[in-house]
Amino acid sequence: MEGAKRTTRQRIAETLRGEPAGAGRLAAEFDVTAETALSHVEHIAESLDGTEEQLLVSPPECRDCGFTEFDDLINRPSRCPECKGESVAEPAFIVR
Repeated sequence: MEGAKRTTRQRIAETLRGEPAGAGRLAAEFDVTAETALSHVEHIAESLDGTEEQLLVSPPECRDCGFTEFDDLINRPSRCPECKGESVAEPAFIVR
């Protein structure tokens, strides 16, 4: 399928089949908001049900203390509950 004829969601899915990416990177690459990118990722995950592929999530991680046990694996928290640091890496997604 030609690039111009594919939907944004299809192009995001193709990107995630190649390498991990967070919502911020997807938003910048596809000229959408991070919220919209996350919405696309959630729909991609649903569309993979019943296929051999699945969406894998690398959880957010505190860059200061390494904490990764966040309650919400999809959204990037603003602070680390462990050290209260604000340097938290966003989760990354990949389709395998």
